[in-house]
Amino acid sequence: MKENKRKVKVKFNIYWIYLIIIIGFIFLQFYSFTPKPKEINIGPLKEMIRNGEIQKIVIVNKEIAEIYLKKEVFEKKKLKDEGYIITKPQFYHTILSPDGFYQDVNKILEETNNKDLQIINETRKDYWGDILSWVIPIALLFLLWVYIMRKMAAGGGNQIFNVGKSRAKLFDKESRIKVNFNDVAGLEEAKIELQEIVDFLKNPKKYSELGGKIPKGALLIGPPGTGKTLLAKAIAGEANVPFFSISGSEFVELFVGVGASRVRDLFQQAKEKAPCIVFIDEIDAVGRARGKNPGWGANDERENTLNQLLTEMDGFDSSSGVIILAATNRPDILDRALVRSGRFDRQIHIELPDLKEREEIFKVHLRPIKYDKSIDLSFLAKQTPGFSGADIANVCNEAALIAARKNKKVVEKQDFLDAIDRIVAGLERKNKVITLREKKIIAYHEAGHAVVSWFLEYANPLVKVTIIPRGKSLGAAWYLPEERQISTKEQILDEICATLGGRASEEIIFNKVSTGALNDLERVTKQAYALVAYYGMSNNLNNISYYDSSSQYEVYFSKPYSEKTAELIDKEVKEIIDTQYERAKNILIEHREELDKLSSLLLEKEVIFSEDIEKILGKRPFSSYHEEIEEEKRKRQENKETNKNEEE
Repeated sequence: MKENKRKVKVKFNIYWIYLIIIIGFIFLQFYSFTPKPKEINIGPLKEMIRNGEIQKIVIVNKEIAEIYLKKEVFEKKKLKDEGYIITKPQFYHTILSPDGFYQDVNKILEETNNKDLQIINETRKDYWGDILSWVIPIALLFLLWVYIMRKMAAGGGNQIFNVGKSRAKLFDKESRIKVNFNDVAGLEEAKIELQEIVDFLKNPKKYSELGGKIPKGALLIGPPGTGKTLLAKAIAGEANVPFFSISGSEFVELFVGVGASRVRDLFQQAKEKAPCIVFIDEIDAVGRARGKNPGWGANDERENTLNQLLTEMDGFDSSSGVIILAATNRPDILDRALVRSGRFDRQIHIELPDLKEREEIFKVHLRPIKYDKSIDLSFLAKQTPGFSGADIANVCNEAALIAARKNKKVVEKQDFLDAIDRIVAGLERKNKVITLREKKIIAYHEAGHAVVSWFLEYANPLVKVTIIPRGKSLGAAWYLPEERQISTKEQILDEICATLGGRASEEIIFNKVSTGALNDLERVTKQAYALVAYYGMSNNLNNISYYDSSSQYEVYFSKPYSEKTAELIDKEVKEIIDTQYERAKNILIEHREELDKLSSLLLEKEVIFSEDIEKILGKRPFSSYHEEIEEEKRKRQENKETNKNEEE
């Protein structure tokens, strides 16, 4: 017994080393062996400057002033006994206004004729903090994933993946599936996740010999048109197995009254065709959370169908060779019992494609199209931010139709740009009757957007401005938004200010406002409410969010905050919008002459581009996200050419 106890005590686990390394990194990041500098106010700081006690001041990121004392002052104050060293700052001051701070210091230096004091500006980044903020969550998720997988594999035997070796004919309910991963552009992370399911269906022994167990189901989550259904077909095509495809609504609508029995029949057929894949598209039609939605009749039938689906997914194990795939763009309304581990073990998020992925998607959809080969596909990818794979397919098709309408032999660059305009804003309405006064109001409205956004640092770079009616809009300013994952308060405020530039321009020029700003006001109101109630970025409600990602509050008739808080939210939103509106007006008043020139040019040409705007407003004072990318590409190309010349 004693020997057994000793063995348990000295049992080694590799995760101890990982834990020690993580704790060590955290310790080094947040612990300092020297005491932290003392904070001082501006009054004592000025007195120290007058007395000539300071050797140098290092201004970090225009936010913190680090104070280094002279050697004799350092020794006089006996700071060494407290653990301070002469080469590191002994005091610091938080700068509220950089300009005011510089003026105060320079004024004192002039009065005292002090030329020994050094003032140094530095820009610092907390690289370790940034790295740890990414590494630690990923490491914890990885350890949790390994722990869960080991627990899942602990109860399995060597026969857990014992399935039939014969490979069934690849087919679905309509025809033979010929789609594989090569037909799915982008989505590399999702394909890596799903490749494991393909490998299992092809070679189950590879996993059974190690005691592994494949997930029973995978839930594909993403916005419409991102390729969830296409990805599911590609899995079946890669694995070369039968593929059952059905929509969630078919259980409720097509099989009214017998939804549960149809679920049983589907799973029975799947077991007979194993190994195979069952794909349920738009599973939210049948998997909606129970008890949240009032109603009878059809709602009861849907819940019975869901109960049977839950039972069937528990009734088979992964040794049967049946893999359940499902897709939805509404994961927030799914029943928790459906998405728990053991049913859908994996939730794979498929997001809108980024710049590189959009370029790859263009390559796929341009295969059957005769287009001008000189067209830079990266340019088309930059012109389609926020487009899904289905949107890009539509762009390629529309461009081909536009070129055919113009009797062209190949699809040209302008055809693609026209197709993008057609999809984003709608069909151009050339016969729309607009009076001269209305046209002038629209021109000043759009020019207001252009001028304000041009002089805001975080506003999206302008591409073109038009007063040609398209769809429901009478004019539009086209921007090329940055592809950022998070937004700061300053960025959101600049976007609100730029959006309000149209109405501000109308008020300045005509001393009246029109209904043309309806869409603008809707957008800024939503942004301002999100800023206050969701992101916690307001002055009086900072760090508080009333966003409900789980949709638990939709069953209640009351808001998750008091009436007093609701009034405060409304007040904060109104204050934000009013402040940005006045800011937009001030910019337009300052650049009134340019505003008049721009609107006159719009009335003359109806469509103007960023080059035309630059001639009137001058070069934009802020570099854009896309300009930085192009500059980075140019530098890399120059380095490659330099290295090549050196090698030669």
